[in-house]
Amino acid sequence: MIGKRKVLKAGVLAGVAGALAGGGLGRLRAAPVAARVRPSGPQWPSAADWADLRARLTGELEAVETPAGGIVARAKGDASPASTRDLANPFFIQEFSGGTQAAGWSDGWISSPSVHAAIPENAEDVAIAVRFARERNLRLVIKGGGHSYLGQSNAPDSLMIWTRKLDALKWHDGFVPQGCAGTIAPLSAVSVGAGAKFVDLYDFVTTQRGRYVQGGGCTTVGVGGHLQTGGFGSFSKYGGLTAAGLLEAEIVTADGTIRTVNACRDAELFWALKGGGAGWGVTTRLTLATHPLPATFGAVNRTFRAASDHAYRRLVEAFLAFSRDALVNPHWGEQVTFSSGNVLDVRMVFQGLMEKEATAVWEPFDSRVGEWRGEVSESTGTRLVVMPARHWWDFEYRKKHFPKSIRVDDRPGAPPGRFWWQGNTDEVGIFIADYESAWLPETLLSGKNVGSLARALFDASRHYPVTLHYNKGLAGATAERIKEARETPIHAAALDAFALAIIAGGQPKVYPGIAGLGPEEDAARAEAARIRAAFGIVRSMAPESGSYSSEMSFHEVNWREVAWGEHYQRLLDVKRKYDPDGLFTGHHQVGSEFWTADGFTRVPN
Repeated sequence: MIGKRKVLKAGVLAGVAGALAGGGLGRLRAAPVAARVRPSGPQWPSAADWADLRARLTGELEAVETPAGGIVARAKGDASPASTRDLANPFFIQEFSGGTQAAGWSDGWISSPSVHAAIPENAEDVAIAVRFARERNLRLVIKGGGHSYLGQSNAPDSLMIWTRKLDALKWHDGFVPQGCAGTIAPLSAVSVGAGAKFVDLYDFVTTQRGRYVQGGGCTTVGVGGHLQTGGFGSFSKYGGLTAAGLLEAEIVTADGTIRTVNACRDAELFWALKGGGAGWGVTTRLTLATHPLPATFGAVNRTFRAASDHAYRRLVEAFLAFSRDALVNPHWGEQVTFSSGNVLDVRMVFQGLMEKEATAVWEPFDSRVGEWRGEVSESTGTRLVVMPARHWWDFEYRKKHFPKSIRVDDRPGAPPGRFWWQGNTDEVGIFIADYESAWLPETLLSGKNVGSLARALFDASRHYPVTLHYNKGLAGATAERIKEARETPIHAAALDAFALAIIAGGQPKVYPGIAGLGPEEDAARAEAARIRAAFGIVRSMAPESGSYSSEMSFHEVNWREVAWGEHYQRLLDVKRKYDPDGLFTGHHQVGSEFWTADGFTRVPN
C-alpha cells in the first residue's frame, strides 16, 4: 500500500493538483509546469500583453530600475562619490523596484533586477498580477522592503510584485478574526499593509497610542516578509515572535484567490505563514495583536578588553555565567560580540527597568571584573540610557535627545520622520561573504557546559568575531510567549535557546552596475573561509539546534532540517495544497527543492 505522503509527492510531481485562474484549488491542470519562460523565448508576453496588464491594474506596471541605474542617469554617466551618497540611505534604495538592501552573496547571488514590476494599490491588483504570471508561466518574485539576505525578493528575467503601496494602518480596540466569533475574545490589534515599514508601524502603535507591537529591530524592514520568517526584534523575550502575534492575514494564493486566513479559516495556511518562510502567496494585509507598553526602554553599551588570552578566556566564561543569572529573562535583548583582539563588546537593550535597577543588574559582573584589575579593563565608559518606552521610536524625541543614535532620511522631499539606526548603516549595500547562525540552548549556560561554551567562543573568535543575539531565542521569555511560539513552524530549538549565535561579514558599499563599486570576490571567499572556520567551532556546541531561517547560510545543504526541523513535512504538505506548481519559489523556500537554483526549471524526479 502506498503511503499518504508518497501519494502527495507523486501528485505534485505529476502536476495533477494545479489550479486554473479563478478556478480554486480543485481544478486540474492538463500538464505540470516544466519550466518558466524568459524574455529571450517565444512565449514571453508581447508588448500588447504587458500593455493589457497595465490597463487592468489600478496601480502601476513599470520597467524595473535599480538604484545604481538611477544614480548613473541622474549623474549623466559620472557616478562620482558625491552623486552616490544616497546609496548609503536605505530609504533611497527602497524607492527603486530593483533595489535590494544587500548587494548579494559571495558565490550565491548578485542583486539582479526583474524585467517588470507590478505595483498594486490593493489585493485585487495583486490577484490580477498573480493570474497573469501563472497563465503566462512567468518567474514571479515578491518584494516588500528588499531585506532578504538570501536574495529571495529578486531574480533576473522575472515579474516582480512590489508591495510598497500596500502600507495602510488601521487600529482596532477589539478585533475578532473573521469566523472566530465566540472562539477568540476581542483583542487590541493593528492591521498593517504588508508593504509597510516598521518605522511607520511603531510610530502608529507606540508613539501615537502607547501600545506595544512585536516587530523587527531594523526600522526599514517590511512587515510582511519579516513576519513570515517568525520575526525576532530587540525585545523578543518580552514580546515573543512577530508571527505569534498574527491574528489574521489577507493573502493572494497561486490560484489568484484573495483569502482571509486565520485560526478558523484556512488554518493550515495561516499556520504556515507564521514562520514558514516566504513562498505561500502575496500577503496584502496582516492583523497583529498589541500588548501593554512597558514603562521604560533603555540601552547599555560597554566594551571590555583583556590583556592576555588567559584573561580573556576567564572574562568570557564570567560573562556567560553572569548572563545566565541576570540577562536571560524578559527584560534584556540584543547583542554581545567576542573578537580576536580579546574584546568583549556589549550592545544590549532592556525594558521595564529604571536606571538604578539596570545599573544594579550589572553590579555582580562589575565586581568580578574589578578583581582582575590590570588584566581586564573597560576600554570605553559605560553608556546607559533610559527613556519612556513611548519615545523609543519617536523621531522628534530621538532627534532632540539622542541624535547620534539615528540616521535621518534628510533628502529634499523625503517623508518626515524617517530614520534608521546608526548601527544598521553598514548593512546598506553589503556584499555578504558568509552569514551563519545557530541556536544556542540554555543548557549550555549550566554546570560544566558554560566552561566548554566559553572555550568554543574564544577559539572561534580567533578566526572571526562571534555575536550572541540574546533577543533571538526565547529561553527566559514568559510562559505565554513561549506557548504562542509553539504554535508556529519555527524550529523548536529557538524556544529553548538563550541566544542566536551569528557569525557574518562582508564588503560594505558594494553597488553592482557602478564601475569601481563592484564586489571583490577573492577577498570575499577568503573572508567566508574564516567565517566558516569560526562557525564550525560554535556549531559543535549545538550540532542539532538549527538556524534562523532568514539568517542562515545561503550555502546550507540541509536547509530544510536546519530551518524548520520536524515541521518541514507539514509545511511541504501545505505548499503542495496551495501552490502545487511552485509559482512562489525562491532560495531555501519550502518546496524549492523541486526547482533548479534559479527557480526556472523543475527538477526531474
